[in-house]
Amino acid sequence: MSEYVDKSQWPVWAEEPIIIEEPTPMWQVMGEEEKKKLFTLLGAFAVKEIEHIGSTSIPNLPAKPIIDMMAKIKDFGQLKEIIQVLEEFDWHYVPQDLDQREWRRYFVKVHNDKRVAHLHLVKEGTQRWDEHLKFRDTLRENKNVVQEYASLKKRLAIKFTDDREAYTEAKSQFIQSIIKQ
Repeated sequence: MSEYVDKSQWPVWAEEPIIIEEPTPMWQVMGEEEKKKLFTLLGAFAVKEIEHIGSTSIPNLPAKPIIDMMAKIKDFGQLKEIIQVLEEFDWHYVPQDLDQREWRRYFVKVHNDKRVAHLHLVKEGTQRWDEHLKFRDTLRENKNVVQEYASLKKRLAIKFTDDREAYTEAKSQFIQSIIKQ
């Protein structure tokens, strides 16, 4: 990312504060609904696997109320067409020069100027796919890890309320420690 980014041009949802909410079983329902919608929208692009990942996919884990989805795709060759399809359903593409993660293409679904879902479009064979699933599945299977992660997330949300990148970066050491087990 360039040294200077003109944030005055950013949409409202791009700078939402980080607010951690208590878990609700509705997040799992919403994840399944979003998965079905995305299969319908992305099926023409050879997307064969979509997973609900992130904190909202973990029962009993406080989280930002944003449904994180991950879809596996062969390559990014049809990205322009995918962007056009998803835009019609309130998905906003975050350009690669802002996202800075070569392994994915990133979309944010917005409703009433608030993030409601994220889509990580990940190339097939990417190590990140397996890492996301390992982290999610480890938390689903281990209440102690969920409690430890919940505590960390709450502390970091207070410390980095207005800085999503710093919040995400501050969680990375914990996440890596789980992935490397």
